[in-house]
Amino acid sequence: MAMSDLPAGALAAVLTAEPLDRLLDYRVPEGGVAMGDFVVVPLGPRRVAGVVWGPGQGGFDPSKIRTIAAVLDVPPMRAELREFLTRAADYTLTPLSAMLRLATRVPDLGAPPGSRVLLQRGGGTPDRLTPARARVLDVLDEHGGAGFPPGELAALAGVSSSVLKGLESQGVLVRIAAPRDMPYPRLDPRHGGHALSDGQAQVAAELRARVDALAYSTTLLKGVTGSGKTEVYLEAVAQALARGRQALVLLPEIALTGAFLDRVEARFGARPAEWHSGVTGAERRRLWHAVAKGEAQLVVGARSALFLPFRDLGLIVVDEEHDSSYKQEEGALYHARDMAVLRASLSGAAVVLASATPSLETWVNARAGKYGRLDLAERFGTALLPEMRAIDMRADGPAQGAWLSPPLVEEIRTRIAAGEQSLLFLNRRGYAPLTLCRACGHQLGCHQCDARLVEHRFLKRLVCHQCGESEPIPTACPKCAVEGRLAALGPGVERVAEEAAALFPDARIAVLSSDQTESARSLKARIEQIASGGADIVVGTQIVAKGHNFPLLTLVGVVDADLGLMGGDLRGAERTFQLIRQVAGRAGRAEKPGLALVQTYQPQHAVIGAILQGDEDAFWQAEAAAREDAGAPPFGRMAGIILTGPDEARVFEVGRRLAQSAGALRKLGAEVYGPVAAPIARIRGRFRARMLVKGPKGVLLQPALSAWRAGVEVPANVRVVIDIDPQSFF
Repeated sequence: MAMSDLPAGALAAVLTAEPLDRLLDYRVPEGGVAMGDFVVVPLGPRRVAGVVWGPGQGGFDPSKIRTIAAVLDVPPMRAELREFLTRAADYTLTPLSAMLRLATRVPDLGAPPGSRVLLQRGGGTPDRLTPARARVLDVLDEHGGAGFPPGELAALAGVSSSVLKGLESQGVLVRIAAPRDMPYPRLDPRHGGHALSDGQAQVAAELRARVDALAYSTTLLKGVTGSGKTEVYLEAVAQALARGRQALVLLPEIALTGAFLDRVEARFGARPAEWHSGVTGAERRRLWHAVAKGEAQLVVGARSALFLPFRDLGLIVVDEEHDSSYKQEEGALYHARDMAVLRASLSGAAVVLASATPSLETWVNARAGKYGRLDLAERFGTALLPEMRAIDMRADGPAQGAWLSPPLVEEIRTRIAAGEQSLLFLNRRGYAPLTLCRACGHQLGCHQCDARLVEHRFLKRLVCHQCGESEPIPTACPKCAVEGRLAALGPGVERVAEEAAALFPDARIAVLSSDQTESARSLKARIEQIASGGADIVVGTQIVAKGHNFPLLTLVGVVDADLGLMGGDLRGAERTFQLIRQVAGRAGRAEKPGLALVQTYQPQHAVIGAILQGDEDAFWQAEAAAREDAGAPPFGRMAGIILTGPDEARVFEVGRRLAQSAGALRKLGAEVYGPVAAPIARIRGRFRARMLVKGPKGVLLQPALSAWRAGVEVPANVRVVIDIDPQSFF
């Protein structure tokens, strides 16, 4: 028996995913257990899964200690993953049980693999192809002929079981018995591979060397849009696979996975494993087991893929590492970029942080030598970076009630005549952000939140973007009851699309916004249709900035470049710079040159100037200097405190008590601000207050924050959440 094993009759400390925030002691059954074993333990009247975390702590009445009910036949949790969960919990001040929940989000974890009935494409032809039947066949074709359990196939296609039975009766679908967990196809690191330019080949060689070192490293891969970052870091993936190690590629948006998987398949001859919210429960279970056994070589996924039980992780790629969606804003509050670096440091893996516009934190770490940096300065092949120009809306602005300036309209007209595409970008969903009664001045707001209702004319509803509640667009003011005086103020993407349709009645216009699509599959289909020339004008929110390639797109018009520079957001300048540079990079990615026009009322603003001149390092240096002067991240530490509850007075009373008892924090040199009402002070009927703790860079705030929070009694209906390294302050 190994030193880490616990013999029968001994006490074992078991961590469960239940919200208890402590280890529980259990008696070890016959046969013993080992550290990291997945077990089933009795908890009250239930049986729950857990992990053996260490020897029992004791201190209980021995007669009350219960015995572990079963040891699951799955690979134990490796010490490296247990250490990662512990350190991530300590850093983010998240209960360890919540971290374990992230690492075990798999149905029927210990169920033995068996056989299951699948529906697969048969040789028959349907007597008639209804829309419902077509959706079934599309799902099967999209997954390369893979079979599906009947329930999953019906759900994916959005059809009833009778549609499947009809196709089965005609031989279009056939039932087969298949092993529950099929092995993943092997990826061949020597298969395929694009011819690289000299610059790409040099950077790829550097990355391969870092993977070959079999040791931790982090490298910023900075390359202009269209420079071939993906092909380059796939060479690092190939090196990890050739070494027999596993690789993980994180993507910021589920809609990007389809096109990316195609590129991986072309490079390695087979599709990798996927892990994100769109993956079925059965597939999650299959992947979890395959990763733990080392059978899944490459995983492509969302931020939660960091918590998978990799057997030998050699490389983590964080693509578009600057993207704000890498920050988990609910439950366990962590940033996937930072957790990727932590996970790699414990696994002896290389990290590649890829971006055309890196986050300031990453840029500063690279400048300080903490991270390596490799640059791809040119677009691949014949493609050139787009020309950037500002349109001064003070001199060339549109007529009242319109949002597209005459110079931009003229350029769109030129593109339509040439058979090329134009993109109009506005990072605001819906038709209009505010609906106002011109009779009494009332602004239509959400009944549950302190937020304005946003008109979505395509849906014919007013929608709250905080809680998701919606209601039909009224004809009369709900306050003064006057008919016909409600006015939509300000533009959203739907309004810009309406204006474009009026200006160009014969143009094909597509709107790309997260609320315009029903599923990741339908979004993927629409993007592919646009990329193949299915639209003349695309109107979109930030979803269009995330890695999509539109070969016919030669014009990008940024409708309101000033939008992100308002409101005093700490990262407002950085996000505006990143977003506009990213969206401008959609233009001219093939042989035809691109043009990006930026509509602004502040053409002299430093951020707008940096965007137009493309002097990125000058922007980062100025932004870093401003943050350093303010002691703001990454040159200082911050923690956001969010207090919520149904009673506003009680929420603020807890905040005041926290502020009064913050002496230990202040002794560390930290400053405590607040409590103040959050910018959106009520969401879903709960009042919200915020506090901010700001400390020097070298100070470890977490232990002091934890003790501070524990020292103040909080009523049961008030919730206090600590957000380490907050990304937003709403």
